[in-house]
Amino acid sequence: MNGNHPERVMRHRPARSHHAVMANLVAIAYDDLDQAQQVTETLAGLMKEHSLELEDVVIVEHRGGGKIKLHQPSMAGLGAASGALWGGLIGLIFFMPLFGMAIGAASGAAGGALSDHGIDDKFMKELGDKLPEGGAAVFVLVREATVDKVLPQISKFGGHVIQSSLSNEQEAALQDALDKRGAAA
Repeated sequence: MNGNHPERVMRHRPARSHHAVMANLVAIAYDDLDQAQQVTETLAGLMKEHSLELEDVVIVEHRGGGKIKLHQPSMAGLGAASGALWGGLIGLIFFMPLFGMAIGAASGAAGGALSDHGIDDKFMKELGDKLPEGGAAVFVLVREATVDKVLPQISKFGGHVIQSSLSNEQEAALQDALDKRGAAA
C-alpha cells in the first residue's frame, strides 16, 4: 500500500512521449489559378472526409507584370463546419440545437481564422516568381494523409512538383501519379 491507495491503483505509468508530428511540404505547379483553386476545393473535401489533415494551404499566383499574389483559402470555413457539428451535438444535449450550432460554428471559424501559421510567405513568393506568367502553384503542409484516397483525387489535375520535403522515392511516385493524371498504370 502506498498512502491511502493499494499498489494496484497507484501503478507507475510510463511517461507519454509527445513527439511533434512533422508535416511534409509539397508544392505543385499548375497551368493557371482556376486549376489550382479546383485542387484546393478537392483538398477541402478530403479534409472533411478525414482522409487528409493539413496545417496550411496556400495558392501562389504569378500575375502579369511579375506580381506574385498569395491566396490563402479559408481554413476558417472548415473550422466552422466542424464547429457547427460539435455545437449541434452539444446543443441537442441541452435541447437548443440551433443555438449550439451557431456557437460551435462561430468558435470553429474563429479558430480557423486565427491559425495563420505554416509556410513562409517570402519562400512562397520566391518560388512563385519562377512560375510562368499566369501560372499558379498549390503549397500544402501535410500533417497526415490516407495516400490511397488522396492521390487519385489530386493526381487527376496533373501538375508538376516544384518543391517538397518528401523522400526522393515519394516525390518521384507523386510526380509519376501527376503525370498519369490518375490513369491506372
